[in-house]
Amino acid sequence: MRTQRRSFRFVLCSPLRMARPLEPLAKKIFKGVLVAEVAGLLGSYYLFNKMNSSQDFRQTMSKKYPFILEVYYKSIEQSGMYGLRQQDQEKWLNSKNE
Repeated sequence: MRTQRRSFRFVLCSPLRMARPLEPLAKKIFKGVLVAEVAGLLGSYYLFNKMNSSQDFRQTMSKKYPFILEVYYKSIEQSGMYGLRQQDQEKWLNSKNE
């Protein structure tokens, strides 16, 4: 009988023992997610700043990633700055005709 109690007690206590090693794993996952979010935020800031300052870079983006450029134009228009899309299209059209 005594051995049965021990094994029963071990079964009851084993899930509690397994929960403790997960705490460092949860911290590592949280840190990984946090680092990924910060990297994404910095990358999007860099991309926005580059598109905001260079019309040539916007032209490159229009050829390779037009959906990202569309998001850029929409965000600029939401902030109240209109006409940038038209300026870019006019310049690109003129450079093709020359």
